[in-house]
Amino acid sequence: MSTVSPTARQFRERLVPGPGLLAALAGVGLLLLIVMLPVWPTAAWVAGVAAAVVCVGAAVLRAPLVEVAGGELRAGRAHVPAALLGDVVVLATREQRAAELGARLDARAHVVLVSSVPTAVRVALHDPADPTPYWIVSSRRPEELAAALRAQVAGTERGAGTGEGAGDGPGTAKAVTPEA
Repeated sequence: MSTVSPTARQFRERLVPGPGLLAALAGVGLLLLIVMLPVWPTAAWVAGVAAAVVCVGAAVLRAPLVEVAGGELRAGRAHVPAALLGDVVVLATREQRAAELGARLDARAHVVLVSSVPTAVRVALHDPADPTPYWIVSSRRPEELAAALRAQVAGTERGAGTGEGAGDGPGTAKAVTPEA
């Protein structure tokens, strides 16, 4: 029988923009090159390549990180302990994701969405101190994310009888969602 270590990293994914957006950002360097080329050709090449690298690099580094590790789910800057997570639903198609983000979307939900990623995971949140009913998190590997979340939740439920997990005293686990 294997047990899930709450400190082990089980899932990690950086939600980088799609190739279309990355190409458009690289196009910024091309535009700079074209504008500067008649004035100063050497500087135009340097500035154009530098602008393309900086734009694409910034987009990749600023992309949200989705991680299941240390007994919690991190999505972008927000994080929630696994003890507060409920049902996990895989949104395996673009249509399922669109339905969840349409008329059914609760305005209080926390959404980490990357438009170029067609799949996502919906995770119920059971935090009495937080009105957020659920999170919807984009993922290119939603089945793996769901499995990691379910393993973390199962691990915290096993530890609940031994005093671990969510409680009512100081240091109680709670979700942290960054201010907009």
